[in-house]
Amino acid sequence: MSVSKKIVLLGHFGVGKSSLLRRFVENTFSENYTVTIGVHIMKKEIMAEGNNITLIIWDVEGTDDFTKYRPSYLLGASSFIYVFDASRAVTYSDLKYNLGHLKEKYSNVPVHVIGNKVDLVDQDQLIKDLEQQEIEHSYLSSAKTGENVERLFQNVAAQLLKNA
Repeated sequence: MSVSKKIVLLGHFGVGKSSLLRRFVENTFSENYTVTIGVHIMKKEIMAEGNNITLIIWDVEGTDDFTKYRPSYLLGASSFIYVFDASRAVTYSDLKYNLGHLKEKYSNVPVHVIGNKVDLVDQDQLIKDLEQQEIEHSYLSSAKTGENVERLFQNVAAQLLKNA
């Protein structure tokens, strides 16, 4: 069986959405920061659960107000990956509100919450901070080192196949 699934990367400006995407698709990382304007789309075919799956990944420009995302960017998504910067608490301070908005508007689309840039922080302290704020996350990752990036996308793909 071969299927295609649309995944949308969401989050504030500068949290590393584009870097995660490049690390996953091209296995590269760049220190140079470039702002995504609109949407950048890449795809990668992988094996998950014994099946070929083509992930069409939409890297949407960052915003701190999720109500401002263009509905056309989110339409038809099979999964959302909400990325926050582990080194900047402001990027996850409004996470509950943003997740509530996504669940209200796109109740059938699973959301994976990812803390990126863990190479810049004390992970034990980060986990304590997230627990104190009752922030649930799927993964802590680093696009720079590659930590948990492949695992993230493989698990998202496996979940999508199970829900197909």
